Amino acid sequence: MANQPDVISIGDIVTDVFIKLEDDQAKVYADSEEKRWLAMPFGTKLPYDTVQTIKGVGNAANAAVAFARLGLDSAYVANVGDDQAGREMIDELHTNQVDTRFVRINPGKISNIHYVLRYQVERTILIKHEAYDYHWPHLRPDEVPKWLYFSSISGNAMSYHDQVADWLDEHTEVKLAFQPGTFQMDAGVERLKRIYQRSEVIIVNREEAAFITGGNHDDYHDLLGRFHNMGVKIAVITDGPNGAVASDQTQILKMPLYPDPAPPLERTGAGDAFAATFVAALIKGNNLAGALQWAPINSMSVVQQVGAQAGLLSESQIEQYLSNAPDNYRPEAF
Repeated sequence: MANQPDVISIGDIVTDVFIKLEDDQAKVYADSEEKRWLAMPFGTKLPYDTVQTIKGVGNAANAAVAFARLGLDSAYVANVGDDQAGREMIDELHTNQVDTRFVRINPGKISNIHYVLRYQVERTILIKHEAYDYHWPHLRPDEVPKWLYFSSISGNAMSYHDQVADWLDEHTEVKLAFQPGTFQMDAGVERLKRIYQRSEVIIVNREEAAFITGGNHDDYHDLLGRFHNMGVKIAVITDGPNGAVASDQTQILKMPLYPDPAPPLERTGAGDAFAATFVAALIKGNNLAGALQWAPINSMSVVQQVGAQAGLLSESQIEQYLSNAPDNYRPEAF
């Protein structure tokens, strides 16, 4: 692998334990605010269908693997514990051709493990981010990437964002893609102002866009405009079955989903696949329209398998799907 990565992904890495619940052992209901809840009998033993452990995942880890699968030199900055789970995560990244030289093993710490309750096609994830001591690594000149891809990280890593922003100030040639996680969104725009200002690309779903910007959930133009006012150059908003919209300040394009070959099996990682593939397309020289055509294909493929990485495609596979796409699979001015 080349010393100089095309892209370095930044964010927490986890092992996901998927527990598939029996359809008749749980149910979903909506409360008075239309919030949906997963309900199971309390204080009893419940049979489950299957369990599956998937190592080395998480928003940024999924992106790092997607980049490697698409033929980019992909490196990863993350923390793991000094335990078997951490070693297995690093091995998994190696298997997926991700450069792990910047993955830090924390003595005396444990690695992140999340539990994913699968019920029908949806999932509820029980999460915990371990409190690592986050430090941005010293990168030699030949290790400086073309892009950084920053995503979900622990809530106790706020000062780490300042370190990344300082480094980006020193390396103005490096482009930043930001796919904010829960703790980063909760921190607010003002706290992460430097990250938003520096973002070449931001990719979020519609609910996240409204939460971050305070804009009108029902008005794409308002949401996109607010991101641009924050300094973001390219803003992408995904909207489930409605596809996605994107703006580069000169045009706004709307893109439909790529049709599913079969009903989705499990949706974990669909957003990561979309975001990373969109960025990968830009790194490879595609324009906004081209990137919008690539991204939904990888999302479609990922939801056909369990976990966030099994369905990730190569560039040639994406091109094959593009060549077989229906006539209406194209971006349109919005």
